Amino acid sequence: MAVYEYEAIAASGKSVKGVIDADTAAGARRKLRDQQLYPTTVTETFEKQVAGTSREISFGGGRIKLRDITVFTRSLAVLLQAGMPLVEALNATLQQTANPRLHKTIYDVRDHVNSGSTLGDALDKHPRVFNNLYVNMVRAGESSGGLEQVLFRLAEVLERQLKLKHRVLSMLVYPACMAGFGLLLIVFLMIFIVPRIVQIFERQEEALPFITVMLIGITDFLVAYWWVIAVSILGAFAIWRAWVARPAGRYHWDTFKLWLPGFGKLYSKMICARFSRTLGTMLESGLTMMSALDIVKTVLQNRVFEEAMEEVKTGVRRGRDLAQPLREANLFPPMLVHMTELGQRSGEIEGMLIKVSDTYEEDVELTVDALVSVLEPIIIIMMGLFVGFMVLAILLPILDMSGSVG
Repeated sequence: MAVYEYEAIAASGKSVKGVIDADTAAGARRKLRDQQLYPTTVTETFEKQVAGTSREISFGGGRIKLRDITVFTRSLAVLLQAGMPLVEALNATLQQTANPRLHKTIYDVRDHVNSGSTLGDALDKHPRVFNNLYVNMVRAGESSGGLEQVLFRLAEVLERQLKLKHRVLSMLVYPACMAGFGLLLIVFLMIFIVPRIVQIFERQEEALPFITVMLIGITDFLVAYWWVIAVSILGAFAIWRAWVARPAGRYHWDTFKLWLPGFGKLYSKMICARFSRTLGTMLESGLTMMSALDIVKTVLQNRVFEEAMEEVKTGVRRGRDLAQPLREANLFPPMLVHMTELGQRSGEIEGMLIKVSDTYEEDVELTVDALVSVLEPIIIIMMGLFVGFMVLAILLPILDMSGSVG
């Protein structure tokens, strides 16, 4: 059975759009006419996944953003809390979903739920949209009978991730724009302005200062071999992508990011914040420690931490407290280890982990703010030095010529 997008005229004369499932386009038109809708266009969008096959559903319509999934999650939680049945709640979220790809995904999820599938199993058919954390928390909520509360926790996790990401990006936008504009300005001057000025100096047939000769050499190289520089940058990027795609390359790249001065500590704190919030939220939702650790490993997005998590899982499986293998991994900060140990002793490890996550997220924002405050003057100084170099290289021969004329 396939799914079709349609545009139709309602009995009231209003134009409507939507999706409908049917075996054929003719069948879709018949269904629409039965609903008092008169179709103008009917287009097949994707084929529903057949039970028992491993083929993944392919969607069109652009990328689904984290904000779209966050809005869907919170809307569904609010509707379920208000007492609306699950299928009706999914229908309601369909009407307020603007992203075409997410709209089709929710439609397919609703159709599977309407056919008797659980919400978790229906979401699991779309791994590119809903990750393991999302699916397993929904399954835990369905098992415990508190699906709406789990969805509220999920929405809070996604909203905090989104807020932290936007906060960091907003801090980096200004220095990035400043650096990009400065680089473009320098390239423009070197390629279009400096060569014209240099022609005046060359006509004088006089010895030029060393700094001017250096500027002429750089300009000639950029004009003659700019394509070599562009190809080299693209080639280096392609080689880096191929290297990172390999397991060994990815491991070394993740190690380098943790070692990088200044950025390494910030990156480690972001991973620890994600680890703490995810684990705490999953334990609050009713998952066992081992199940939660299995899922947490998939959201860390760093091979070094992922391998450390394997050792942590082995230690917990053998009956050890979580804090002990975390300490032995030598990757997790002492505060995280101590708070985990304190939470285990008091029986409130979920709340302790979430408090640790709040602390690290605030620390990340402060660290990024401090880095940006350092980057801005560095960029200004570098631009000033290069512009000063260009001005000096141009003024010195002019002064020499003025002296000769005098």
